[in-house]
Amino acid sequence: MRKLRIHDAATLEASEAAIWYERERTGLGVEFEQAIDRALDVLEQNVVPLATMPGAAGKRGAKRLFLKRFPYAVIVREYPTEIVVVAFAHFAKRPGYWLGRLSS
Repeated sequence: MRKLRIHDAATLEASEAAIWYERERTGLGVEFEQAIDRALDVLEQNVVPLATMPGAAGKRGAKRLFLKRFPYAVIVREYPTEIVVVAFAHFAKRPGYWLGRLSS
């Protein structure tokens, strides 16, 4: 099993999104966090093959896993010994803002 590492900026954006959802409706932020936890479990267990992203992101090795129920994708880069989560990206906000994280 490969190690899972989460980029610091990705951790921050997930926390900010959870806070926003919690403000929208009590309990929704917790549900968002649970959706992230389930996605991270899938990544750690390596049970789902990840599709390469289209365009420049895919050429740089980015892959994604969609969250259930929320308009977010977990953006990752796979390495032989680890999977790096580079972003928890909203479908409609600032496409590709995380591209610079692929090399870190």
